[in-house]
Parts: sequence; structure tokens; C-alpha cells
Amino acid sequence: MGAGSGGADFVAGTLPGTRVVVRYRIEGGHTDALGDLVSVGATICVVETRRGLVTIALADIALAKAVPPPPERRRPRGET
Repeated sequence: MGAGSGGADFVAGTLPGTRVVVRYRIEGGHTDALGDLVSVGATICVVETRRGLVTIALADIALAKAVPPPPERRRPRGET
């Protein structure tokens, strides 16, 4: 994932709409948000994940990077 001072600098310089994974600190460890970067402010960023919007404090970001689009969904077996 991002290098240097962590992913906060990467996120701050990334355009909204970019698909990202952001690892950030929570009580007891870290967690990841995978989705589209919606916005970046002076102290927070917002990532739209499959579960909804996630607001992340830039100070809590440990690592971040751009990721490719998700793979296309496969058709269930037996469908033509």
C-alpha cells in the first residue's frame, strides 16, 4: 500500500471516483475500506463501500492505494 508518511498523503492527492483500499486504525487494531473515494477534506475522507459510506479521519489512515475495478460478476451455473 502507500509508502512514506502513510496513506493519508496518497488519499489527499487522489481524485474522487478513484477505487481505493484504505487501511485505518480502529480501537483494537486496523480495518480496511474498499470502494470508490467520494470526497477528501482537510481532516477526513469518505469511501463508498458495498456496505455504504465510510468516513475516515486522515490521521487514522495507516496505508492506502488505488485498486483495479472489481471483476465482472459471473452468471450462475445453468444460465445461458
